[in-house]
This record gives sequence, C-alpha cells and structure tokens, in this order.
Amino acid sequence: MASTFFGLTIASSGLRAANAALNTTGNNISNVQTAGYSRQEVQTEAANALRVFATYGCAGAGVETLAIERVRDLFYDQKYWANETKLGEYDAKLYYCNMIQEYFKDDNKTGFKSLFDQIGVTLQEITKNVSTENKAQFLGAAKALTDYFNNMYGDLRDLQSDVNDEIKIRADQINSIAQDLATVNKQINTIELTGSIANELRDKRDLLLDELSALVDVQTQELPILDQEGNPTAAHRFMVKIAGGQTLVDMDDYRTLTCVARSEEEKVNQSDVDGLYDLVWSNGVEFSLYNASMGGELRGLIEMRDGNNGEYFKGEVSNVSYMNSFSTATIKTTESHLQMITKCNLSDTGGVINIGNQLFYYTSWEYNGNGEYTFIIDNKKSDQPLTAAKTWTEASVGGEVNYQGVPYYMKQMNEWVREFAKKVNDIFKVGLTAEDPPQKADILFTADYTTKEGQYKQSELDMSTPNGENIGYYNITAGNVTLLDAVVKNPALLGTRKDIDKDSGVGTTPDTDPPGDGVDEIEGKEQCDQVWAVISMLSDVNQFSFRGRNAGGFLECVLSDATLNTSNAETFYATYYSLETNIDNQRTSISGVDEDEEAMNLVKYENAYTLASKMINVLTEVYDRLILQTGV
Repeated sequence: MASTFFGLTIASSGLRAANAALNTTGNNISNVQTAGYSRQEVQTEAANALRVFATYGCAGAGVETLAIERVRDLFYDQKYWANETKLGEYDAKLYYCNMIQEYFKDDNKTGFKSLFDQIGVTLQEITKNVSTENKAQFLGAAKALTDYFNNMYGDLRDLQSDVNDEIKIRADQINSIAQDLATVNKQINTIELTGSIANELRDKRDLLLDELSALVDVQTQELPILDQEGNPTAAHRFMVKIAGGQTLVDMDDYRTLTCVARSEEEKVNQSDVDGLYDLVWSNGVEFSLYNASMGGELRGLIEMRDGNNGEYFKGEVSNVSYMNSFSTATIKTTESHLQMITKCNLSDTGGVINIGNQLFYYTSWEYNGNGEYTFIIDNKKSDQPLTAAKTWTEASVGGEVNYQGVPYYMKQMNEWVREFAKKVNDIFKVGLTAEDPPQKADILFTADYTTKEGQYKQSELDMSTPNGENIGYYNITAGNVTLLDAVVKNPALLGTRKDIDKDSGVGTTPDTDPPGDGVDEIEGKEQCDQVWAVISMLSDVNQFSFRGRNAGGFLECVLSDATLNTSNAETFYATYYSLETNIDNQRTSISGVDEDEEAMNLVKYENAYTLASKMINVLTEVYDRLILQTGV
C-alpha cells in the first residue's frame, strides 16, 4: 500500500514542477529582448502510478519534471538561412553594381557620349578649314576620349581591388564563426553528457549560423553519438557545411580559409589587378571558388570580382611539342569571343592553364589566327612536364563565372578601344601629312608600354608584321590607350589627305599637270579624304560595329548592361529582404518570447504553486492530527 506520507510526496512534486515553470517564465521574461533567444518550456508528465493492491487499482504518484527545453523549429531556421544566403549575395551585388552604373553614367560633360560627339564635331571643323588649330582641337577631343577610358579602367581596377579586399574580410569572418561554432559544440556536449540540455548554448550556435548564412550558404547535420554497444548517448555530432557541401565544422574540429594572393605571373585576365586572392583550406585542400552551389555575400563578391559573363578561354589541345624546360601547346578553340584578338582577355604576363585536368604554368602565348593559340609552358615551374600525352585533351584558363562583373566591363572597354583604334589608324595611316613635301602618315591611336617607357609602333600593332608575339592590337587596352606623341606635338603629321600635288612625286593617282609647275591638282587646297572617311566610319554600322551598333553605341550597350544588372539586384534584394521579415516573423511566432503569453503563464504557474503549497499545508494539518492527536 502507499506510504502514509504519499500525499505529501505528490504535493511536493507539484510544488517543484510549478517552481520550475515559474523560474523558466522569469527567464523568458528576462530575455524578451535578447537576440537569438528561444522561448523555453518545462516538459512534465504524470509520474508512474503506484500499485497499492487495493480495490481501486493504482494510485497517482504526482508529476515528474522531465526537462526544460527551448521551443524551436528547424524547418524555419533552414528557410531563414537559405533566404539570408540569397539576401547576402544580392546585397553585395547591389552595392557594386550601383557603383559601376555611376561610373558609366553620362553627365553631358565628361561622359562617353559627350566626348565621342566632340570628336565628330572637331572633324567637321577640319573639313571646313584645314588648319593646325582645328587639327589640334580634334587631337584634344581624341585625347579626352582616351583619358576617359584610362580613368574608367583605373576606376574599375580600384573597384576590383576593393572587392578583393572584401573577400578577405569575409573569409576572416567565416574563420572566426567556425572557431566559435567548434567551441560551442564542445561546450554543448560537455553539458549535455551530464543529462542537462544546453539551451542557451544552442541558441548561441543558431545565432552564429544566422550570421554565417549571410556570408555563405549553410548546411547543418546533427547525429547522436553512439556508445560501444550502439546505443545513442546524450552527446551529438554537429556538422556545418558551406559552399555546396564543403565541411567547415565537425563537432569541435574546424577548418579555416586562407587567402593566397596570385602573383603577377598567375593572373587570369589581362585586366586583372595584381594580388587577387584564391581561397584554400587550412589543410591545403583547394576551396571550390567557382562552385555553382555557393551563395551568400561570398558568391556575390566573387562574381563581381571575376564575373566574365561565361566567356573564358577553353579549347582542345591539337599539338604538344616537348622541349625539356619548356613545352609548346597548340590549342584550337571554337568560342566566338576567342576568334578575334581584339576580344581576347588572356593574361599578358603568364598564368595557369588547365590541360587535361592538370595545372601548368605558361609564360607567354601567341595567336595564330582562326581560333588557334600557342602557349609556352614552363615545365620547371609546373608540377610535371607537359608531354604529347595531353594532345586532344581539354584546356582552359580560369573558369566560367556567368555574371557580368568587373572583368566583363573591362573586356567590353578593351574590345571597343581596340576596334576603334584599328579603324581610325587604318584610315589615317594610308593618308599623307601636311608637311612640305608630304610624307606617308603614321597611326593616331597607340598605347604606352606597360613595363618600359615609350609607345607601341605601327609595326607592333599590325598583326601582318611579325613581332615575336603576334598579338597586334591586343597590346592596346582601355588603361594604356593614348595618342601618338609625335602627332600630338605636330598636328601636321595627321594623315588627313590622300590626293595631293603630284609634282612632289607623292600621290595615288597619275599626275596630269606638267611636272615642276608648282600647281597641284586641287588648286593649292589640302584635301580631307581621310577626315571624311573617319566621319563616315563613326556612324556607319557596316564599317564599325560594336554589338550591332555603330561606334557611338558603346555607352548604350555597356550602360544598359550595368543598368539591367543594378535593376535585377535591386529587385532580388527587395524580394529577399521582404521574405526575411516574413520568415523571421514566422520563426519568432514559434520560438520568440511573447510578453502577454508569459504574463498569463506567470499567473497560471503562480496559482499552481499556491495550490501545491496549500495542499502541503492541508496535509501538514492531517499529519499533525494523525500523529500528535491520535497517538498513532
């Protein structure tokens, strides 16, 4: 049968349960404004009934307080993390897309359209009056246009450098969170092995995951740790994976990311700044930088820094020549953006090329025409020599980053500058100067050497002339394009005319007037055939075409790209920002502390505690009468 004091035991269990509930309610109220705190509840159940071997069967044994558990729904956590990953990605893109859009905007004074239109105006003035002053004005307008591209090139390189620095900051933040997660995992297991539940530490871990999910995509998995007999223990193995399944934290072990700066000989794109970071794990394993599954701010930054709109170098090795220290690899590509040297963006200082899934270092390359490139491979610097065994394998430089980031805009500028410079040069270099006697004219647009003083000559830009590199107008970029110094100093050297006095012995048509008479065929006036040819080229899409538009359509094309990317980033950012609020509200409705609800719980548990206390008082009087007054 039950103990005489069985009722007191039952009442005391209710008192303890009510007391635990009151304390938990007080804890909830105290943390109503604490970020990441999850509402806690006391889990109770009826105690095992006591068999009393009486006609009424079993007697209730009171209540058992099982645990104090936090109220949390993993489903909403995962939805929140996935949304934060997208929000972080477009937050990073929106900031830098806005900056690029601002760079390309035309203020009707110093923008591309204003400067380009001024070239046409000054050329028209030359046709009206062929004077040194008018030629100088045209050269000034042309120089202003080259300065525009020089400045834009510098601004975009600075932007790429800023994005690169921010990638390092994000990598450091991920490392710090990884260390904190590993520490919290160890603390949780230490506490829960004693039978308690580490609610506050689990909240701290989830808060860290909230922060991590904005930086990079997050996947978590929690598994019970089994004992030697295969039974689950109170400890758990908690794992965090990022960037498409790459392990960051495994219980109290974690990996960190290391930023390794690329050397000048390891650039991917010609326009890349030196020292762009590659990410590797602390154990030496390569971090999948261009993983399509990666998200968060890290993805947004990577795509802004390296985005090439999917246009990178790739082809098939058609021939390999092995020469001990060096090898040559001939690679045939069918990619449309690699068929013309003016569209090529390969590094001009060497880099890394993947041939047959192995990395090799190339020191230089040349374009053979018809989509065929020859690379010089440094076998000493590579892990192994390049041999004929790699023939007919796939080759690539860099990777596909299908977003219009900084390299894309740099490539667009380089392409326009090269094509425009070549068209203008081809017109002026077949003209004649205004010297006496007239001479064969030189080019107008050239570029400054990047590694030494001076400028490229016409022969170095003309692909038909062997120069040891065979890359021609690839040498000109938006960053180094300029005017030929000699023409700037002496505008008379500009090849503006074609047919002149044949008495000088220079001309393209037969001389019909008597030799030595001192009278030319145009009655002493300088012709402007080449000037008219340039004016015609500026507006004729059949003579100069950039993405289906004429020469002046550059800004329209590039600015439309920047505007569209900014608009998309704004739209997605606004969408995911709104979803963040909705999902967080749903999550908070479950795990958050509601002041009104806790106030009601406070009254409810206070009443329960009071009733349990009264029960004990009643039983005390019963035992007092039973023991002291009846003499039992």
